[in-house]
Amino acid sequence: MTDITAIGEILIDLTQTGTDQNGIAQFAANPGGAPANLAVAASRLGAKTAFIGKVGADGFGAILIRTLRENGVDVKGLLTDGKEPTTLAVVSLDETGERSFAFYRDPSADVELTEEEALAALPVTKILHFGSLSLTTEPAYSATYSAIRAAKANGALISYDPNYRPSIWKDEDRAIRAMREPLPLVDIIKVADNELPLLTGSDDPEEGSRILCEQGIRLVFVTLGENGAFYRCGGITGCCPVPKVTVADTNGAGDTFFGAALSKIAGRNSLDELTKEELEEIVRFSNRAAAATVSRHGAIPAMPTIEELV
Repeated sequence: MTDITAIGEILIDLTQTGTDQNGIAQFAANPGGAPANLAVAASRLGAKTAFIGKVGADGFGAILIRTLRENGVDVKGLLTDGKEPTTLAVVSLDETGERSFAFYRDPSADVELTEEEALAALPVTKILHFGSLSLTTEPAYSATYSAIRAAKANGALISYDPNYRPSIWKDEDRAIRAMREPLPLVDIIKVADNELPLLTGSDDPEEGSRILCEQGIRLVFVTLGENGAFYRCGGITGCCPVPKVTVADTNGAGDTFFGAALSKIAGRNSLDELTKEELEEIVRFSNRAAAATVSRHGAIPAMPTIEELV
C-alpha cells in the first residue's frame, strides 16, 4: 500500500535567483507544482509516495519525471501528453524572499489529465492528496473529483491544500466557490493564513479552523509564516513556533510542511486517536522541515531529508 498519493499539477518553476551585473533578472529551472512538491517532501522524510499527473513530451517533462523518480516517488501515474507542453510558472522574489507567480498554463499538459487516466493510475493508498489548481478547468477538474471519490470509497483519507493564485483564477469569487466546493469530502486540510478568510470568512485561526471542522474536516493546519502553525483536531487546538532561519526563498515551504505532516500521519492508525502531545510533535517536526526549505533556494531542491531533521 502507498502511504500518500498526490494528484494534480507538476511544472517547472522558473525561479529568480538574482540579477546579473546589468540588473537583468536571472532564473533557475526548478521542478515544482504543489502536489508534486508534497510527494517529494514526504518521500524524503520516509513515506512511500506516488504521483498522478501529466507533463509534456519535452525536455522539461523529462526533467520532472526524472526528478520524482530520483526522489523515490512512484511515477507510474505520471503520464506524458503528446500535444500540450509542460506547465511553466515564473516565480519572482522580492527582497524578503516572498514570491509572486506568473503561470504559462493555458493550455498545458497538467490540465489535460482525464477521469479515465486518473482512475487507472490510482493505487491503493492511505492518503490521497490534491490541491485547488486541479479544479480550475476540465478535464483535470473531473479527473480530480473522480480520484477523490474512488479513494474515499476505498477507505483513504483525503488531504487538501487550497492554493490561491490570483493569476490562475482571474475571478476571486469563482476561486472561492471552487476552493470551498470539495471541503465536505476532505479529512485533512492545510491552509495558509492569507487563504483562511477565503474559505471561512474569518482570519482568526481558532474561529476559521472551527468553521472548517463544521464542514466535516477532522484535522486542520493553518500555516502562519514566521509565526509558526496553528492546528485543530476536534476540540484539541494549539500553535507551535517555527525555528528562526535566514530566509532565502519561501517557495515550497507550505508543501514541505504538509508533506512532513502527512508523512507522520500516514503511520498512525486513526486521526481520532491523536493526542495533543502527538499533534504538537507532528507540527513541530513539520515546522522544522519547512524552515529548512526556506533557508535554501528552489522548492524540491531545497527540501530536507529525514537525516537532516533527526
